[in-house]
Amino acid sequence: MPPATELALLSPHAKIAIYMRGAVGELAGKMGHGLLRYSPHQLVAVIDPAFAGKDAKDVTGIPRSVPIVATVEESLALGADVMVLGIAPPGGLIPESWRVDLDRAVDLGLSLVNGLHERLLPGYAAKLRPGQFVWDIRVEPEGLVPGTGAARHLTNKRVLFVGTDMAIGKMTAGLEMFAELNRRGVKTAFVATGQIGITIMGSGVPLDAIRVDFAAGSIEREVMRAADAEVVLVEGQGSLIHPASTGPLPLLRGSMPTHFVLCHRAGQRTLARIQEIALPPLTELMRLWQTLASVGGTYATPTFLGVALNTFHVASDEDARAACAEIEAETGLPTVDPVRHGPDRLLAGL
Repeated sequence: MPPATELALLSPHAKIAIYMRGAVGELAGKMGHGLLRYSPHQLVAVIDPAFAGKDAKDVTGIPRSVPIVATVEESLALGADVMVLGIAPPGGLIPESWRVDLDRAVDLGLSLVNGLHERLLPGYAAKLRPGQFVWDIRVEPEGLVPGTGAARHLTNKRVLFVGTDMAIGKMTAGLEMFAELNRRGVKTAFVATGQIGITIMGSGVPLDAIRVDFAAGSIEREVMRAADAEVVLVEGQGSLIHPASTGPLPLLRGSMPTHFVLCHRAGQRTLARIQEIALPPLTELMRLWQTLASVGGTYATPTFLGVALNTFHVASDEDARAACAEIEAETGLPTVDPVRHGPDRLLAGL
C-alpha cells in the first residue's frame, strides 16, 4: 500500500462513481459533496436509490451535473472504474448494509477508495484483479517522527483553518482560497489532513489515523515538504470546543501558522451534535487560538485574516450577506462565504 502522502492509486484518468446510498441530501454525505464540488476527476455517477433518475446538482445544490443511479451495475454501464465511499457515518465504520454493494463492486472489477477508519483491503486483497485496487486512506504513513517546531523557521505564509465546530467548512474555505491563489499565479500548497481533502488533492496526511505522539510531526512533515510555496494552506480538523476533537493542537504545532481563518456556520449557537454545549463569543475563541499559538510569546502570534461563514443553508443571497455583515460587526474582521462570494476579502490580509 503506498504511503498516504503520495498520489497513491487514483490516476488522473479515473472515472468515479460516488457511493452515497441514503446520503445524497444529508450531512453524512460530506465526502461525496466534497468530491462533487472540488474533485478534478471525471465523476460518472452517484449511487443512491432514493434519488435515482435525478441529477446530483438538483438534489445537493452543488453546480456539477452528475446522474444519480440506483445500483453499482448502472454506474459501471456509465463507465465507472473506481467507486469512492462518499458517506462518513459516525465512528467511521462500514455499515453491514453496504457489504452487498461493496462485494458486488469488487466482483465487477471496480476499484474502491475508502476514507473510513475500517480498512477494506485486508478483506478484498485476494479478490483483486490486475490493475484493480483498494485505497484505504486512513492509514498512518511510515517514517513519522515527533514534531520539532521546524516550521517556525520558514519564511513563507502558513494559513491554518480553525472552526467553531466539526464539519463546518474548513476544507471548503481552504480549497476556495487555494483555487483563487493559483488563479493569481501565487505558488500555493494545500495540506490536506482528512479523507476528503486527500482524495481530492491526491496527497496529505490522515490526521485522525495518526498515533498521538507523531500527530504534530506528521503535519510538520507535510508543511516542510511544501516549504518552497509562497503560501501554505493547512486544512483544519475538529474544534477546540468539541469534546471529541483531538486535531487542533497537532495542527497548530505542526504548521506553526502565521495566519488563521475562522470558519463558522451562520446562525449556529451550539455544537451541532451536542447541543447543550454553547459556542463562546467568536472574539473570545479567536483570542484563545492566538494565546495557544504563542504560549506567552514562545512562538509568534498568528493574525486572523477573517471569518469564512458557511451560509449554504441560507436561502437568499441577501440574507447570506446580512449574516456576514453581522459577524463582521461582531469580530471586526472581513467575513464572507467563500463559496458564495469568493475568498478575495480573506486573501487581502496576505
